[in-house]
Amino acid sequence: MKYQREKIITAIIISLFVFALFSVIVFSTTELNLSAKSAALYEPESGRFLYKKNSSAPLAMASTTKIMTALIALENSSPEELVTTPAEACGIEGSSLYLKEGETFFMKDLLLGLMLRSANDAAEAIAYHISGSTEDFATLMNNKARELKLSSTNFKNPHGLDDPEHYTTAEELAIITAEALKNPLFKQIVSTKRATVTNTAGESRIIVNHNKLLSMYDGAYGVKTGFTKRSGRSLVGAAEKDGLSFITVTINAPDDWSDHIKMFDFGFSTLEKRVVAEKGQFSHRIPVVGGEGDFVRVTNEESFSVIVGKDSEEVTTHVRMHRYLAAPIKKGDVVGTVIFTMQNKTLGKINIIAEEDVNTPKKKGFFSIF
Repeated sequence: MKYQREKIITAIIISLFVFALFSVIVFSTTELNLSAKSAALYEPESGRFLYKKNSSAPLAMASTTKIMTALIALENSSPEELVTTPAEACGIEGSSLYLKEGETFFMKDLLLGLMLRSANDAAEAIAYHISGSTEDFATLMNNKARELKLSSTNFKNPHGLDDPEHYTTAEELAIITAEALKNPLFKQIVSTKRATVTNTAGESRIIVNHNKLLSMYDGAYGVKTGFTKRSGRSLVGAAEKDGLSFITVTINAPDDWSDHIKMFDFGFSTLEKRVVAEKGQFSHRIPVVGGEGDFVRVTNEESFSVIVGKDSEEVTTHVRMHRYLAAPIKKGDVVGTVIFTMQNKTLGKINIIAEEDVNTPKKKGFFSIF
């Protein structure tokens, strides 16, 4: 009788977990009236673009190139490596750290110069250190672009100075940035407003970040400015609030700061990050067959969050678990799964595990007497 009551209660609990409805985004075609020739608003966790303007057009991207330069440097060197300035890096046109031939810095300091001051000589020094030439370094950049499945991006140099075969799109630049931001040091560097870099001779330079978004927008933490006369003003931004991040890209934008603020405001007013399942939300007792105990307590040890629209669509929660389990059961065994879907597309899943052991009864022994 007790077993039947527990079985019925368990079935009711499971049925209550089968559907949980949440609102998810329905994207609009809102026109933000941006100045940019090309623009994109990207939410990297789900890989969705919320806003696009001519975003697949291949265009020159100027010094936003250095996002890929920094990514390649971080993947192919150590921040503590010493980099000696080659002659080829000295006197490069445009923004500069004014490096001298033979001058030596830690890689992390050159990366600060690269991303904050947009130093073209730092880009050359990094390229020669890693690959021996800018051409071979550009090959690494293009290989990374292919690895990211980017079909409309091509690099000819590590700094972004004008070259007709050096281009990307707003969409693909957003994807490159999302990849780079996975590296904690990259994120730390691009969010730094002011730094001092020192060579091994003890000579220091103070550098200031050109990215005004860091001061203009609450939650902004990057990423990179760019400008040449041919390409116009390019800018990549990133901002985070309440666990939700956006990457913004503009290419050839006369009023880029305003463009990015408009995109950030649109993104944060449209989406939110919502907890769909709390840790331990699916805790209950399941009947056990053939065990020393009649029940085992199970739970989910992970929470699950989903990025959803503030007033649209649905997320559905499905619990897949047997009505009873067979002994033996070990603590930590996966005994079920909670699957989260939206419009028949799986968003993710978490496991339900046993919180305790349930052994099978020990066989009784016997003695033989002769």
